[in-house]
Amino acid sequence: MFTAMIIGYMFNNVLRLRAGEFVRVYVVARRWRGRFWTVAATLIVERVLDSVCIVLILGVLIFLVDVPRQVEIAAGVILAIDVVGISLLVAIAAAPDRCRVVLLKIAARWPSIRERALRMFDMFLHGLDGIRTARHLPALFATTILVWILPAAAAWAGLRAAGLHLPLLAGWVLVAFVGIGVSIPSAPGYVGVFHFAAVKAVELFGVPETIGLGFAIVFHVSQVVPVTLTGWLYLVREHLTLSEARAGSGVAEGS
Repeated sequence: MFTAMIIGYMFNNVLRLRAGEFVRVYVVARRWRGRFWTVAATLIVERVLDSVCIVLILGVLIFLVDVPRQVEIAAGVILAIDVVGISLLVAIAAAPDRCRVVLLKIAARWPSIRERALRMFDMFLHGLDGIRTARHLPALFATTILVWILPAAAAWAGLRAAGLHLPLLAGWVLVAFVGIGVSIPSAPGYVGVFHFAAVKAVELFGVPETIGLGFAIVFHVSQVVPVTLTGWLYLVREHLTLSEARAGSGVAEGS
């Protein structure tokens, strides 16, 4: 799983529009007998949880710092998307038979598509076992919290290393703002949106824009370079080529 994750992040750094997410699914499905949609379901759950966490963090930060209006609007848009995503996931997980009936009605006019759609739905449903089983939920939420505490601590340490002696709260603001920025499909490595978000985050603590931009560049390099190099090494170890991984990210068509 780590191999797939780090390769996916590496492709996010070298391809546009977060294409590495599809590559990550492909790498796992490649090992797991091509069950693309089962793996894709787990990724969607992860992404929904991540975006919910970002919105929750920003919801708390609104009471602690003066969050810019554009960040609030972006958080509102993400929250709306999350509500739709959560509703669909809950509907599929709680009432799969009803969802299957709806799918059959929609695809009734296209028999050739219907069988493939049902097969994809069943594989996708299997990928939701993690949230359909109650005993999995405590571990799921605990690891999600840990996944966000570590980056916030790392961001704060990065600020300190750059000579910006800001409170621990600044680490959370930085992670939340950057999280909002990189959630938008953009240039390879999130160039531009990452830096804008980081500058706006440290500006809330009185850091001048020029100094904030310098920190944003260094912080971005510290996030991108190690991941890209590590991902490349794992790509070689998996005996994958860049062209194969890019082509494999469209494996959904044959799943």
